[in-house]
Amino acid sequence: MKVLVTGAAGFIGMHVVQRLVARGDSVVGIDNLNAYYDPSLKQARLAELVGLSAFRFEPLDIVDGAALEALFAREKFDRVVHLAAQAGVRYSIENPLAYGDSNLAGFLNVLEACRRHPVEHLVYASSSSVYGGNEKMPFSEADSVDHPVSLYAATKKANELMAHTYSHLYGIPTTGLRFFTVYGPWGRPDMAYFSFTRDILAGKPIDVFNDGNMMRDFTYIDDIVDGVVAVLDKPATPDPAFDALAPHPGRSRAPYRVFNIGNQDPVRLGSFIETIERALGVEAIKVFKPMQPGDVVATHADVSALREWTGVSPHTPLTVGIGQFVDWFKRYYSRA
Repeated sequence: MKVLVTGAAGFIGMHVVQRLVARGDSVVGIDNLNAYYDPSLKQARLAELVGLSAFRFEPLDIVDGAALEALFAREKFDRVVHLAAQAGVRYSIENPLAYGDSNLAGFLNVLEACRRHPVEHLVYASSSSVYGGNEKMPFSEADSVDHPVSLYAATKKANELMAHTYSHLYGIPTTGLRFFTVYGPWGRPDMAYFSFTRDILAGKPIDVFNDGNMMRDFTYIDDIVDGVVAVLDKPATPDPAFDALAPHPGRSRAPYRVFNIGNQDPVRLGSFIETIERALGVEAIKVFKPMQPGDVVATHADVSALREWTGVSPHTPLTVGIGQFVDWFKRYYSRA
């Protein structure tokens, strides 16, 4: 297939491109290479991809609707994996307008391009953050997600609603993937596991919020990519059992689906830090702080719908995944 991957220089985007090319797909990647975090890491990810014969990169911002339209018209994509977005829960409190531009206007441009140049399937990144203040665990796609606690989460919920509209009006198969705390090699520096590793090795204190009592369903990058590719290969279809009198939020009469992708094994933040300490062989200097605005106490994914739809079920143990990340971190920064 010919596949567009937006956010190709990002953490998940890089790994998805590698997997698609390895199995024989032709991939065009776009990214605006913004400075939300160190652009040199994005450039280094791209350097890992440029030698792939079936991959081509174009610097392009999804906010530029005219440029995106021209790309779709020229390339005639079969399918799209949309991963470009302004990430970060805490950053959305400080810089809300960036989320309106990228996550709302940018996603609308992607939907419009898919409408004008029909594709077989649009797979896009949603987030576990849409569950907001929900306390029923594990989180299920059947749950209401109408109480976001950050603007980032609200934009991801909006993406799901926008996608459903285009699936309903224009018959575009769309699938949203609610990622649960993704980690692994080539990860994002703004994520806790990355900054913990960096600061522990540097002998700097780390901030531990809510006394380390938050729970997260940490999901290894390879499991995430397994899910993305498996879903991409199975375009969304209308749910024949959909009941409009008791509507399931993750399905529809339109070709629309939403799935969780999580490890199904929440870990306490304090235990997570201990896993990093063991992998590094260094004890962290901890500074305990209260919960931050926009954070949630716990996340836990129910992936039964994903497993039923694709056969994929994330499974990488935290000790294995953290070990892989620490090995990469040491190699990358020793050469840098």
